[in-house]
Formats: sequence, structure tokens, C-alpha cells
Amino acid sequence: MKYQTKLDKTYRPMILAYREFVEGAIRTDHKFLYLCVERNDGYNYSFHFPIYTAPEKREENCRMAERIAKTMLWVVGGYKIYVAGDDTVYEYLKDAYTEKGLRAFDTDFMSGVYEAPFEVIRREVGKMPAPKNCSVQVGGNLDGCRIGFDAGGSDRKVSAVVNGEVVYSEEVVWFPKITADPDYHYNEIMTAMKTAASKMPTVDAIGVSSAGVYVNNRIMVASLFLKVPKDKFEQKVKTMYIDIAKELSREYGKEIPLEVANDGDVTALAGAIDLQDNKVLGIAMGTSEAVGYINENGGLNGWLSELAFVPVDYAKESMVDEWSGDYGCGVKYFSQDAVIKLAELGGYKFDEGLSPAEKLKVVQAMMKNGDPLARQIYEDIGTYLGYTLPFYAMFYGIKHILLLGRVTSGEGGNIIMDRANEILRDEFPEYSFRVEMPDENNRRVGQSIAAASLPATKK
Repeated sequence: MKYQTKLDKTYRPMILAYREFVEGAIRTDHKFLYLCVERNDGYNYSFHFPIYTAPEKREENCRMAERIAKTMLWVVGGYKIYVAGDDTVYEYLKDAYTEKGLRAFDTDFMSGVYEAPFEVIRREVGKMPAPKNCSVQVGGNLDGCRIGFDAGGSDRKVSAVVNGEVVYSEEVVWFPKITADPDYHYNEIMTAMKTAASKMPTVDAIGVSSAGVYVNNRIMVASLFLKVPKDKFEQKVKTMYIDIAKELSREYGKEIPLEVANDGDVTALAGAIDLQDNKVLGIAMGTSEAVGYINENGGLNGWLSELAFVPVDYAKESMVDEWSGDYGCGVKYFSQDAVIKLAELGGYKFDEGLSPAEKLKVVQAMMKNGDPLARQIYEDIGTYLGYTLPFYAMFYGIKHILLLGRVTSGEGGNIIMDRANEILRDEFPEYSFRVEMPDENNRRVGQSIAAASLPATKK
């Protein structure tokens, strides 16, 4: 590892840990472990790699298998994990993915998303599920008068777009993640929609970019509504965007098409539009890490791409995510949480009572003033990114990496990009992709503009 994080002393990149494991296994008497994750309608994703046969290596096998299985689960999504090639690994994963197991959070989350019980299933090597993939076309519609809404965890962004031209954009601070009353969320979103609508002669379509998982425009899981009680979530949250579109449709006397997409997928869509190319992995560093992917056909794979929960640091001493209870996951490396973590590791003491977004602004102000700690924070995040992208590339076919989000604003974003590209060039020459960023304005509001292009208008 040529490049070290100066503030995070224990960082051990997943890609290096995985390669070391594989190389070690290949040098011995080894066999292959086969994993397959299945989601709705039988769509699946398979991966296999060599593992040790020596009994004393069982713990290492199980730990690496668990990290890879978890990665697959949050990249693709699913509620079934098929295992072939090693019974010990199968038993370990089966115990982990239970209501009281090591991965209880993942089990509960995926069961909720796919509305089915979670299963870990043993199979013979020759009887693993046959590949089944999908590609869904989305976005790129710019005709008419459109509202694009981006529901961030710290601020909400909205754009009014008329025939592809942005006529109005705004960002407004809000507090969705600490508010239990869903009426607050509804009123804030409706206010944003009506503000954008007031800048146009009519509304022909509404596109929404929001963190979480969405099925047929329904909100299945979303961190924006963390504090909302489950009964109120079912009553008022699950169809919130649909209800808002219906209210606006009544106001305008016509049916207004709605399309809600995960903010990561909209990030990737913004990148594909900006770059006029496909195979784009978009990463938005904001309240969390939002990731999406536009495939070689210009469509979506139907994957979750919730890489905030994907392990990127193999060190057991790494920071634990409060929500999932797991260590070394992307949210603590590619979000405002990463900035805060590194600042505190560097000895900085934030004033009490500041929100995470306010703490980020403190570091950004330090960066503007040439503070060396602030520069080191962004260099360390760039180091994280440079070593993580090759790990992501094990699962995605990548031609472009596009960065967006609040963390990348200002000079800090350029430092992250430059360090990541330096690592890619020096340490991973087998990959031709490089990190790219849109201009400063699009870094912040690009998602809401891309969101506006999601729905097709009624002809």
C-alpha cells in the first residue's frame, strides 16, 4: 500500500485484503466458493473466488466470504443467498443472516424491501441458479415543464426545467431525519414542488431523487423517515410522493406523471447526461454515500447500489455505522460523516450542538482558509476513494466515475479527485477509468436537474 491515510491509522482497503486472501489461497491447496444473491422476479448475481482448504484457515474463509456476500447483497439487493463449495462457510452465513445473527440489520432490511423472508440456501456447485439479469431504461426526458426534486438528508433541492433549460433552482435546509411527524416531510416537499411550479406556466412531469429504496414510486425504506413510527410510515409515508403528485394533478386539472428513483441512480444518470456516455458509476458524497450505475445499454440493472453499507475497510478496528451496526462500511468513508470522523481523529474539537451539515461547513471554511488539517481530511478521503474504486470494479463494469454531492464542493472536491486518480494511475494501472466531476453548480444541484428528466410525459 503505497499511499497511506495520515489521520486514519488502521485503514486496510478491502481490495488489498481480498487480493492478499486470494493470492494466499491460490498458493496452497485451494477450492472455489460460489455465492449467488437473488432478488425479486428471480433476478440474480453470482460471484466465485478461491478459498483455503486447510482447517486452520476456516475462520479466514468465513470472514472473507461474509464481507463478499454482504457486498453482493448491498450492490445488487436480494433476500436469498445461495452458497456452494464449502459447508462451513454456508453454516456461518446461515447463522449470520438471522433475526439475532451477525447480520440481523441486513436480514430485516432486505426482508422489508422484498417483502419476503430472508434465506441462506446450500446448493451443489453444479446446481447454482442460472444467471438472470435485467436492464431498465430511465430518464433523459427533457420535453415540457418539469419539476426535479432531490431529497437530501440535510437540505432539499428543487429545479424547474423547461424544455431542458433550468429556469430555477434552490436549496433549502430541512431536518427530515430527526423529525417524527410525517406531515413535516409532506409539507416541506410540497412547498418545494410548488415553489418550482410557480416558476413555470404549467407542470408536465415530476421527477424525484431520494435516498432509499423505491418500488413503483412507493417508499419502501428511506433514512429520511428514520424517526417516523412504523404505523405512520405505512399510513402516510409509503405513498407520500404519489399523494403529492395526485394533489398537484388535481390542482392543474390533469394527470402529472411521477417517477421516483434512488438518489444514487440519479447521480449516475446525471453523469451519463453530462458525459454523453454509458457505464457510469455515480457517487454522491453528502449526508450518506449515494451510488448508482448506468449500464452499457444506458439503463439501470435494477440493483440497489446501496454502497453506504458495503464494507470498504477490512480492519476490525474501523468505525462502526450506528444504523447497521457494522464496521468499515462506505457511509463512514464517503460522506459528511467521513469529514467529521477524520477531523476528530486529527484532534479537532467541534462546538457542541452543531449538526453534521454544520460541522461539514466548518471544515469547508477551514479549507478555504488554507488549514492543513482540512487539506489532510480531503486527501485521506481521496485515498479511501482511490483504493475503493477497484473493489467496486469487481462488481460493476466501469468506464466513468462521476462525483457529486456536498462533500465535493469547493477545493476539497478537487483534492479528493486528484488523490484518487493518482492512486488509480500508480497502483491500479489495469483500470482505465478516472474520477471526474461536473462544474461547481452541477455538483450541488445536478441530481435535481437529472431527476426532472426521469418521467416520460403523456403524449
